Amino acid sequence: MVYSCSTETIAKVVQEYEGVKRKHAIGEMVKGLRIDAPHVVASFGEDAAVIEHNGEALLLAADGIWSKLMEADPYWAGYCSVLVNIHDIAAMGGRPIAMVDVFSMSENTTQELVVKGMHDASAQFGVPIVGGHLHPDAPYSVIDVSILGSAKLASVIYSNTAQTGDRVVAAIDLTGRVHPSCALNWDSVSMKSAATVRAQISLLEQIGDAHLVTAGKDISNPGIIGTLGMLLEVSGKGAEIDLSLIPKPDLAANNMTFEQWVKMYPGMGFVFTAKEMHVPELIKRFAAVGMTARAIGTVDDTRKLRIIYDNHETQVFDFFQNGIMHLFYGDMPCQQR
Repeated sequence: MVYSCSTETIAKVVQEYEGVKRKHAIGEMVKGLRIDAPHVVASFGEDAAVIEHNGEALLLAADGIWSKLMEADPYWAGYCSVLVNIHDIAAMGGRPIAMVDVFSMSENTTQELVVKGMHDASAQFGVPIVGGHLHPDAPYSVIDVSILGSAKLASVIYSNTAQTGDRVVAAIDLTGRVHPSCALNWDSVSMKSAATVRAQISLLEQIGDAHLVTAGKDISNPGIIGTLGMLLEVSGKGAEIDLSLIPKPDLAANNMTFEQWVKMYPGMGFVFTAKEMHVPELIKRFAAVGMTARAIGTVDDTRKLRIIYDNHETQVFDFFQNGIMHLFYGDMPCQQR
């Protein structure tokens, strides 16, 4: 049994989840900021911007930590500020190089805990923090991090290149725990060795070099279904996925519901689209680094994301009507290249 409620309930849980709804404002910002530049291969809608430089790809990304997490656990907020940025580079098939941060703090205890979390994650993943900016007298505490990575230009994994007929593949490290400070964080990283997490991150670069996927994103705040929706939105595609195939830990043993799991930010998790012939190789490679990969659905031309379970089907998103990021110009997704 996957869950005790209907596909309609799961669809509503995803649609109304704050981690999804808070992405809605992105489109309006893009319209106000975007300009064309010949050396920018891809930008908005991707996990990292792709900048052509001397025949190679520089990858540039930034992420801020939800204020709710900072309030709940400053150490974990600092750790995650590094983790999510490294994921953004890995999801593009890149190699993380270095990070800078902007830290606004309201009191010293928060600073010490946040910095300790950032330091520990930086050391574990082997990606240095090389500078930044400090606001020592802010009325609030916020941490934002920007990261630089690199990749072969021909090996970059984009979000907007899913193709009709591709299989949807979810890859997640299921060995972990619900983080004690945040019920929607699955911590599968902090207890792992540096060798393990670095192998998981470097695998994404190998997958890009081998051209085993057609598109990909790291599973972020919107959860696995919401993240897949973001990928499909910018690709101008739709998909149908089977809830029973989504990789998941032992829910009962972790005192967790399936509704909670589909909203969860996994410590190490990605969603891809890939040709059917490459799925077995993806499953094999992820298993070798301790991650569970599984084909959970198929991409189509509908521009609608639907979920099925036990012969019941429900639409979650119609990207003609209710996109997640609203990154469409007219009838076409926000694409470059």
